[in-house]
Amino acid sequence: MSRDAPAETAIDVRNLQEFFRDAVREALQRQHVGVDDHTEHYVVNVLTMFSRSDALFDQTSDGPRLKPLALMLADAANAPSTEQRSRTLQRLGDVSLFVAGFLSHGFARRLVDVDYHIAMGGRAYGTLADSCGQGVRGRALGGVFAELAAKFQRLVDALNDVSEMSWRNSDRDVLRLYEVWLKTGSPRAHGLLRQLGVTPTVAPTGRVPN
Repeated sequence: MSRDAPAETAIDVRNLQEFFRDAVREALQRQHVGVDDHTEHYVVNVLTMFSRSDALFDQTSDGPRLKPLALMLADAANAPSTEQRSRTLQRLGDVSLFVAGFLSHGFARRLVDVDYHIAMGGRAYGTLADSCGQGVRGRALGGVFAELAAKFQRLVDALNDVSEMSWRNSDRDVLRLYEVWLKTGSPRAHGLLRQLGVTPTVAPTGRVPN
């Protein structure tokens, strides 16, 4: 899962879920993001599941492809049952969270994709939270999805932190951070810019995360 990192920076992880659990917990603390234990566990499971490419990508005649979020949303709208609709919305939210949080460099610096994934994922989780049943399991899931929706941007920041443990700065990286801060109001991007000696002076135009 390395992004062109040198071989000497590779992390030997025997238990991937345990690694993600510790890494996510530490990142949440560094980013000052408080979430329920059930929400944290859910995020760790998403990272563990999508660490397998066959779980993230759809198999097509052209090889493994990541299904566009707009098509997932259309599938949810046209789902033949409430259960299928919920499953599709959940996958939309999960994919958005993983891609925006863990694979953001794969956007090749197309900022609109980051903002798009944050918006789509947050809305998908919010819709799921509203549609969960009133039983014990439904209330528990509803609480998790509601928190994922409300704190989606902040969770993306935390997952960026996990993904970029071996992150190295360049002029393009600094520009990217500044663009992310302008677009989304990310506290993490703002903090990293300050650490790099860059003081953002223009008010961000994106959503200010909760």
